[in-house]
Amino acid sequence: MPRLRLAAAASAALALALTGCAASAAPATTPSAAGAVTVSNCGTPVTFDAAPQRVVTIKSTSTEMLLALGLGDRIVGTAFPDGPVPAEWADAARDVPTISDFMPSEEAVLELEPDLVYSGWESAFSADGAGERSELASLGVNSYVQPAACRSAQVPGKLSFDEIFREIDEVAAIFRVDDADLIAQQKQQLDAIVPDDRGLTALWYSSGTDTPYVGAGIGAPELVLETAGLTNIARDIDMTWTSMGWESIVEADPDVIVLIDADWNTAQSKIDLLESNPATARLSAVRDKRYLVLPFASSEAGVRTVSAAASLVDQLKELRIG
Repeated sequence: MPRLRLAAAASAALALALTGCAASAAPATTPSAAGAVTVSNCGTPVTFDAAPQRVVTIKSTSTEMLLALGLGDRIVGTAFPDGPVPAEWADAARDVPTISDFMPSEEAVLELEPDLVYSGWESAFSADGAGERSELASLGVNSYVQPAACRSAQVPGKLSFDEIFREIDEVAAIFRVDDADLIAQQKQQLDAIVPDDRGLTALWYSSGTDTPYVGAGIGAPELVLETAGLTNIARDIDMTWTSMGWESIVEADPDVIVLIDADWNTAQSKIDLLESNPATARLSAVRDKRYLVLPFASSEAGVRTVSAAASLVDQLKELRIG
């Protein structure tokens, strides 16, 4: 069981009031080894008296954020991975232990004596999950939710790259590291993307059979599609993901279908379903096999969002339409 935390430092050489909403994007911060960093995270104030040293990450987005910032050695355990990390971080991730393929229990988390649990889903912090945030705090364990995933408070509006870069800045400030190189790399890759200009429509097919679960109009799927030059057939739905009936999809007849690939719900299984169902087999994208594939971890906001858009553009170049 981790030791109880000391009371927050009274004097802060570095005092940051960072929020979890895109409208108040914070500037890049200067790392400091001294002082406390306080953030408002999904409406919960969290104070980091020092840079976290023992972190449990839940979901690929949080793990990959730390790997991208060069903080893989701080991860004492990870859970609910969405798939293998990209090759560029594979070496750093090799020694990171996986404590659960799904949501970890509070007992499994506390056994590692973390000083921070960093999750890509706010729902991880529950009594039947990794533990409630107040309970973890009483035991000296801070918690942090990827801001784009806040649902209880400070719920973000339509996702932008500014908000993704703001999270990178916020995490870098918490860990007192310099994120200038990472931000520069991300912006350079983003600036190099030339969107497809054919005015194509797209379905972002995440999961589901009887009723598909698709990318809607305000989250990472929409941002990736827009950046690649595609028009999302579910763009008018004010959600990150939504259920969408096959009838509506057939009526929209998207030019391309983005298939999300996961071990538990592969892109090929979706192709098999689309091509075996008489209604969806008539879709022009299915008939002409106009499929684009992205790994599941690319479907949630994080350090893979830029590369996901770049990947779609590259795949679109291989498609002949019309």
